[in-house]
Amino acid sequence: THENFDMLSKLKIKKWNGGKVHQVAENIFHLMRGQIFTIDGQKIFTMGGGESPDIEIRFEMNTWSDMEIPTRDELVEGVDNLQKEGGKVDIVISHEPPAKIKDFLLLQTGSDASITAINTYLEDVSRICKFDHWYFGSLHLDKYISGSHISVFRNIINAKTGEIVKR
Repeated sequence: THENFDMLSKLKIKKWNGGKVHQVAENIFHLMRGQIFTIDGQKIFTMGGGESPDIEIRFEMNTWSDMEIPTRDELVEGVDNLQKEGGKVDIVISHEPPAKIKDFLLLQTGSDASITAINTYLEDVSRICKFDHWYFGSLHLDKYISGSHISVFRNIINAKTGEIVKR
């Protein structure tokens, strides 16, 4: 959500491990939205972006970009790519969680953040997609929500197993 979109938009789009990326440096890649990558034998669906809960403050300070929110084309391409894989990936990585997961967490924490269109989209993805683990970080929380949904903030997680490697 908070990438340097001006810099990224100037980089060429390349194919890497099955999906589109911006190559930032020799070994640094920005995994683009709605893509499926094969890394270490794992199929990984990526959907970054979301609406900042502090958008009013960030807008006033000129630190908000409309490129934080996925475009319609990125959302459609994501569903198309999942359909090409038969709706099955090993791992989903997103900034935001699906709507039901976010709603559950907001009720627990008493936060005033809200469900947005991207959460609703990701809820639809969770219905059409089979996956082993779904990792997201927008809530700045380290928490196992279920056997498959994991909120990641400070922990380092083994993506294949979902186990904490390091705190």
